[in-house]
Amino acid sequence: MGGRALRSALATVSLCLGTACATSIPPPPVPLADPPLRTHRPAFLDAGAGPILTEPPELIRDPILDSRWARHPIVAQRVQRWIERWTGAGAADFQIYLSRMEVYREVVDREIAIRELPRSLRYLPIIESGYAASARSSAAAVGLWQFMSGTAREVGLTVSPLLDERRDPLRATPKALDLLAEHRERFGSWFVALAAYNAGPSRVSRILRRSAPLAPQGDSLFLVLYPSLPAETRDFIPKLLAASTLASSPQRYGFEPPSTTPLRFEEVTVRDATSVDVIAAASDVPQDLIEALNPQLIRGFTPPDRITIVRVPEGRGRLFEQNYALVPRKKRVSFLEHRVQSGETFSHIAVRYRISVGLLRAANPAIEPRRIQIGQWVIVPRSPRSAERALSGS
Repeated sequence: MGGRALRSALATVSLCLGTACATSIPPPPVPLADPPLRTHRPAFLDAGAGPILTEPPELIRDPILDSRWARHPIVAQRVQRWIERWTGAGAADFQIYLSRMEVYREVVDREIAIRELPRSLRYLPIIESGYAASARSSAAAVGLWQFMSGTAREVGLTVSPLLDERRDPLRATPKALDLLAEHRERFGSWFVALAAYNAGPSRVSRILRRSAPLAPQGDSLFLVLYPSLPAETRDFIPKLLAASTLASSPQRYGFEPPSTTPLRFEEVTVRDATSVDVIAAASDVPQDLIEALNPQLIRGFTPPDRITIVRVPEGRGRLFEQNYALVPRKKRVSFLEHRVQSGETFSHIAVRYRISVGLLRAANPAIEPRRIQIGQWVIVPRSPRSAERALSGS
């Protein structure tokens, strides 16, 4: 894969947030047990149509896209607005989302198929992050699937000053899909499961107990909960339906076919702290390719004293292993050494070099911050580019 194509595909673009739904909307339906879902023309293509009362006797296709409640006016109205936005003022952004999606398409589709989940979940990262691995929301949710740090740790993802696996699509994707499947099992509805993914399962449970404690499970329950959900959550399913409409037939809506290619890489093992410039040199590729393939390395080097799996471009694994074995351990990390002056603390040093105290402590595990001494040498881990910026005062 060319460096320019990969960099373009992984560039971060801010994802616009939906506005609150119009106040003049039909009242939610009385909760009903949902009938079996059956194949029909996707409901959201007929935004003005009323609720489906019967459906043709065909085979089940996708329980999200083909839910009868996707055609309810409350949902259909917002679907149409998002289609209009993404084919209008937001078209350039959506074109970028499609390019990024192509990079990770095989990764996401494989994990969905393994779990036999609805294929429409492949479009969820479009509305979560614009398919940007490094996306960060105003609420501090991170990655393709927008994990909060607490939730990420609960599902087994590492979030530390050096390594943030929320930014790693290969690690985060199966965790996100497992979580969605758990919500579906708990709430008995994909619509409510998606609402729980966005707003949090505890919050949705509280709303359920307050608004519909005896209601049967089913997608119709989402419409009952709708007035009590946060504005972003009310738009979550309409945005997914709109994104699936556009992304499944991009040329029909005026979008260019993605020019990017699916992710191709090999995994290698790094047994200690090693900076990305050293990994790139050992692989004989540009540093920005290693950074793009390993967005989880948020400070430009692997954690010390542990084994880390790192990705290098396809066909470079053996070369990396051969070259890396020749690099002395002391030369595997690009760093600065700072000699402690009178009155300095870890906080002073961190501010000076524009890094976090947590990162400084992680790089110096043998030093107790409260017992730091004058004249002591402290390692300040930086990529060469960052070090140059710090020293130049830029």
